Amino acid sequence: MSKDLFQELKFRDPARARALAQALARNMDAIGREVAVMHVCGSHEQAIARFGLRAVLPPTLRLVMGPGCPVCVTDGPEVDEAVALALQGVRVCTYGDMLRLPGTARSLADAQAEGGEVEVVYSISQAIELAQAHPAEQVVFFASGFETTAVATAAIALARPPENFSVLSAHKYVPAAMDLVAGSKETRIEGYLAAGHAAIITGWEIFEPFARRTGAPVVVAGFEPLDILAALVKLTELLKDGRPEVANVYPRCVTREGNKAAQASLWKVFQPASGRWRGIGEVPGGNLALTPAFAHVDARRRFAIDTGPVRDDSAAAEARGCLCGRIMLGLATPDHCPLFGTACLPESPVGACMVSSEGQCRIWHTYGGVPDLRQVG
Repeated sequence: MSKDLFQELKFRDPARARALAQALARNMDAIGREVAVMHVCGSHEQAIARFGLRAVLPPTLRLVMGPGCPVCVTDGPEVDEAVALALQGVRVCTYGDMLRLPGTARSLADAQAEGGEVEVVYSISQAIELAQAHPAEQVVFFASGFETTAVATAAIALARPPENFSVLSAHKYVPAAMDLVAGSKETRIEGYLAAGHAAIITGWEIFEPFARRTGAPVVVAGFEPLDILAALVKLTELLKDGRPEVANVYPRCVTREGNKAAQASLWKVFQPASGRWRGIGEVPGGNLALTPAFAHVDARRRFAIDTGPVRDDSAAAEARGCLCGRIMLGLATPDHCPLFGTACLPESPVGACMVSSEGQCRIWHTYGGVPDLRQVG
């Protein structure tokens, strides 16, 4: 079935979905106990919620979203740096989801309202165009995202951008966060779905040391409903058989080696660095920092960034009862949060998980609170 599925490129076929759901149920019956697995991608959560996939999962299979939303894990002090630059007269460019992301006290939208130059762009190339159009101004790209978008930032850095252009990196590295989750005694995650788009860059072999080290299988998944169901079938099969292996259920896009040229660019420009992820804490190797060779495009080295006037750690969302950190670690779901859908809404987000279209709270709010067809009328 899987071979035909990939050959015919049919990913929303109800009959195939039922067959995959039945195979999933058989695997869980054979396991005979509750199992928690995690996906680490906001795009996966969007598909799961949109198509009501939790409605067809066996009750003993708990599928949770991990730290797979790059906006959600961008730490408050990182936002403070961008806000401070904007208020210092620097033209700050960033993706739209970052505009309303709270820092410790203010967002870039607040800085914009106070007269700061803040531009929403759809790509780093647009930020370069702005730098070229305003040669007398300093232009900073507030760069967020995981390995996939970091490759685009690296390509620009290697292409000799204008002298008035620099990067404020908030890029993150997902495998480091998976290590953190796997090392937590509280989470008890037994297997992982890896994001197919990131694996296009990294290749699926990158997860093999993780699987051996943690004893948890990893399955690379695409983003259509049948991609996800097929990946869950494979993941539960590996759990049933006790095989901590890596499987690629997205072969139309992902290879074992990945994109070697993109990897070379990424690691020429960036290096792993320890850093804080919002709501989670310090993640060893979880940030992507510009290497010394690219200090000339590193905003943190180019500017004296004073966040004192825009920083207020006492105003952190966590202090107001936000559960975003626990949600991103798979320890809670949005409906556990007392703020969800009441004090915390897309138009007035308290926590980062409600800001981005890839945040679990935002996704669940969009699709009706609890995106499980068994729980809606």
